[in-house]
Amino acid sequence: MEIPVDETPSRHLPVLKRMSKLGKKANNFATGVKEHVRLAPKITETVKGKLSLGAKIIQVGGVEKIFKQLFSVKEGENLLKACQCYLSTTAGPIAGLLFISTNKVAFCSERSLKFYSSSGELIRVHYKVLIPLSKIKRVDQRVNMKKQSEKYIEVYTVDGFDFWFMGFLNYQKAFKYLQQAISQSCKWMMNKSLTS
Repeated sequence: MEIPVDETPSRHLPVLKRMSKLGKKANNFATGVKEHVRLAPKITETVKGKLSLGAKIIQVGGVEKIFKQLFSVKEGENLLKACQCYLSTTAGPIAGLLFISTNKVAFCSERSLKFYSSSGELIRVHYKVLIPLSKIKRVDQRVNMKKQSEKYIEVYTVDGFDFWFMGFLNYQKAFKYLQQAISQSCKWMMNKSLTS
């Protein structure tokens, strides 16, 4: 008995391409989660921080409202993306949210840090960074040559500072939104200078 041979294997190619693409996305996400968790000092602290952050987002009414509460937002400014990541500091990585808007890049730690005032009083404050898009000189992607899964986004400012963000759940998407925001800001500033 002869088995008919499918003479159009090309009809299966779109399905195989989609499956391959989904597999790559799943792998990238899994790598992002692994890297995000690896940077945490303790897994229990990470879980507590994520639960606390999730509860705060729900309580406040969304990420955009948190952004508006934490940072002064100008009229017409829109939040493009909020990403969970870590900010590299000399004291070690700090977990938080990176906000990318049409006017700024801003970071706020998910947990407050403890400091003592000069009078000895315990003070709790969130670690915040705010970089106006007009002050960003460039943004680079970095990869640890010894460990390819460790990827960083480095933001250089015109006044000589640099900020390292790492441990993104979706590194490529975060970088894409940063590039988009900076590109739009440059176009807006060029148009503004031409009309002045």
